[in-house]
Amino acid sequence: MTGSDAAGDEVGDDADSAGDGTTLDRAGDGAADLADHLRYLLVLSRPRFWLYLAGPVAVGVTYGIDGVGGLFTPTTVALAGYFLVPANVFLYGVNDLFDADVDEHNPKKDDREARWRGNRLALAAVVVSAVLGAGTFAITPRVAWPFLAGFLVLAAGYSAPPLRFKTTPFADSVSNGLYILPGAAAYATVAGAVPPTAALAGAWLWTMGMHTFSAIPDIEPDREAGIRTTATLLGESRTYAYCLVCWAAAALSFTAVDARIGALLGVYPVFVAWVSVSAVPVDRAYWWFPALNTAVGTLLAMGGLWRVYPVWEVLG
Repeated sequence: MTGSDAAGDEVGDDADSAGDGTTLDRAGDGAADLADHLRYLLVLSRPRFWLYLAGPVAVGVTYGIDGVGGLFTPTTVALAGYFLVPANVFLYGVNDLFDADVDEHNPKKDDREARWRGNRLALAAVVVSAVLGAGTFAITPRVAWPFLAGFLVLAAGYSAPPLRFKTTPFADSVSNGLYILPGAAAYATVAGAVPPTAALAGAWLWTMGMHTFSAIPDIEPDREAGIRTTATLLGESRTYAYCLVCWAAAALSFTAVDARIGALLGVYPVFVAWVSVSAVPVDRAYWWFPALNTAVGTLLAMGGLWRVYPVWEVLG
């Protein structure tokens, strides 16, 4: 035992013998504060949307490998791990940091999401997540670097000045191609080549529709805060039409890669058309998106896996 340990024991003994519980209370408060901070970071990272970044990695890997041996490697696991949690802390942490004033008017922040607290732990977590993102360059080939760089730049530029794409109509929509860049990087890492152009175009169009649809519940809060977006510019009805066009174009682009993928992506224009004419509130339909995207992404990933390990071999 060192001198400092012994001194600590003596202080603890004195506090216990005095019966005031001061030392124990402070330790308990510290543990409670840490747990509260960690819960806050968990909410900030949007767990419902974790697969929006990690899912494309799984899809990219399954379509880029030439055998099941390439499915789980240190590199693919590291990429999936980064884009599952740290990348979301970075993306949404930057978003909440620069939207702190705007979010005061956003009802989504009352229960399902968190308002920026501005504490050092949250800021440190965002910085560390960015550093980890830079570290992905060290484990991937050069062909993947443009996609990784694009993700980091767009993830920050979407919310942070001077770019702040989210406040410029149509730039906010186009910049959300950042969500498919992890998948493109994963594909390039395992295949050693860039993904097919039609697949990149289709995926980018899909993210444009996804982002703009998710902005519909924010139309009124954004207008109150003076924020201009594609959705505030178009209004609700025309935003539905915009999403429909984006998702129909995405399905057509993927059809050029594989007709089955195009047919699968066809669920999105059907979905937005149904929401636009149904009695279901859009802010409720918005929260169905994670389940829909997970189902579609799982089918996409399974299709890529069966390409190298046919389903009849699994069943047989």
